[in-house]
Order: sequence, then C-alpha cells, then structure tokens
Amino acid sequence: MKTTDKIVTKPWGSERIFAANGRYAGKLISIRDGESLSFQYHRRKEETIHVLSGVLEMETETGGERVLLALEPGETFHVTPGTRHRMSARAGDVLLVEVSSPELDDVVRLEDRYGREGTSQP
Repeated sequence: MKTTDKIVTKPWGSERIFAANGRYAGKLISIRDGESLSFQYHRRKEETIHVLSGVLEMETETGGERVLLALEPGETFHVTPGTRHRMSARAGDVLLVEVSSPELDDVVRLEDRYGREGTSQP
C-alpha cells in the first residue's frame, strides 16, 4: 500500500514520518548544525536510532550520570523507556533514521532551549 509521508517542522530541523501504525513507527530526522533536541525521556516509547550522515552527539543519563557519545554514519543506539537522552548536531547537519514503538507523542521534556519543557508539542 502506498502512503504519503508526514513532515513535521521542528525548531531544530524536521521529522519525516514515513511509517506509523499500531505496531511501529519510522522517521527520518534532520538536525541542523548547532541544534539540539530536548533532554527528554519516554514513558512507553522505545526507539532505535541509526545515523545516516553527519556526527550525532548523543547525551544519555543513567543513575544520575550523564554520558556523551559521538555516533558516526552506520552506528546505532537503542533508547529504552525511561532513558533520559538528547540528540545534537555539533559538527554539521545530521540525518538519522528512528524506528520506534508507535507512541509518537510520548515525550517528557526535562530541558529545552526552545521553551517547550513539560510539553509534548512539536
């Protein structure tokens, strides 16, 4: 079945939702150079990130300790529910694929440079 992508403009770039149903979701995420998503976690959503181009800075927090990873094209990172995390593009634009469980609105923003803390707004 042919479907049409949904593009969601974000303050840091965009999301192209190419699959969304009751079992899974798929997105192409573009992060502009120098921009960051919110530091957030998901109550139910589970996601796997795969970098297509650029260097993704992935910040995670486990047990109160923040860790910073640099993911290059071809590298993958799995985010389980409750994992606090933030994705950033610090050295050029980043393009990645996110495959997740279907709860696209399940986001708890803890820190956000665009004033969206505590919301699930785009």
